[in-house]
Amino acid sequence: MVLDTDTYNEIDDQFAIVYALLSPERLNVQAIYAAPFHNKRSTGAGDGMEKSYQEILRVLSRINTSHEGLVHRGSKGFLSDLEHPYRSEAALDLVKRAMQQGDDHLYVVAIGALTNIASAILLEPEIIRKLVVVWLGGQPLHWPTVEDFNLKQDPIAARLIFDCGVPLILIPCTGVASHMLSTAPELEARLAGINTIGDYLTSIFSELLNERLAWSKEIWDASAIAYCINPEWVPTDLVHSPILTDKLTWAADTSRHLIRIANFVHRDPIFMDMFGKIKNYA
Repeated sequence: MVLDTDTYNEIDDQFAIVYALLSPERLNVQAIYAAPFHNKRSTGAGDGMEKSYQEILRVLSRINTSHEGLVHRGSKGFLSDLEHPYRSEAALDLVKRAMQQGDDHLYVVAIGALTNIASAILLEPEIIRKLVVVWLGGQPLHWPTVEDFNLKQDPIAARLIFDCGVPLILIPCTGVASHMLSTAPELEARLAGINTIGDYLTSIFSELLNERLAWSKEIWDASAIAYCINPEWVPTDLVHSPILTDKLTWAADTSRHLIRIANFVHRDPIFMDMFGKIKNYA
């Protein structure tokens, strides 16, 4: 698998990176791509991508993992149309890996805007047959709007993924990944004082809670990793790929190809597995 992440956007991507790399019994992380983002933690999409790249390196240093050949910079902006993909390191690496893939599919776990993946598909449409995309983004199909941070950053890229026919597992936010709540006392009890990465994750989580004056926080992105480790933890339904409208709402068309969409997340076994792997990391 490869992991596409806007790591500096929040604090949940860091958990996802660590969880994936500490699960070699199920996952073979071949590459990590820095995705663009723009919010108050960046001055623009390119700055967000570069800050994510640097944050990935900080996370890897805390689990003694080399970034050489593993981490790639992604797009410096979001798609403006379908004629101008970004030829980033990440997009080109994804094309290369997919085209070298044998009979097995390459899983692309995306936990940010889909710019890098969409750009790769636009650069080489043949890879659609070789990928499975697992994306944390959007909202359930019954929701009045599909808006969430990952989708609204690059709706053109998202629309391409829903339209192009690439095998897709969608993990919506509200009512699904939103079950992935934790608190500072839980992390302090489970992770703090155990090792360097446990202390780091606890620290960035607590800092964000203090900033937001909140009691709890979703660690959304760990759900995408959990699906790849054990799909029973993130049950899904087969549905026809929805149409993403210009108003960022869902429309239905039962003639379209099928995708999987998660309907729930079993929070406790996921956290038990993730905390256990971090605790046992030497």
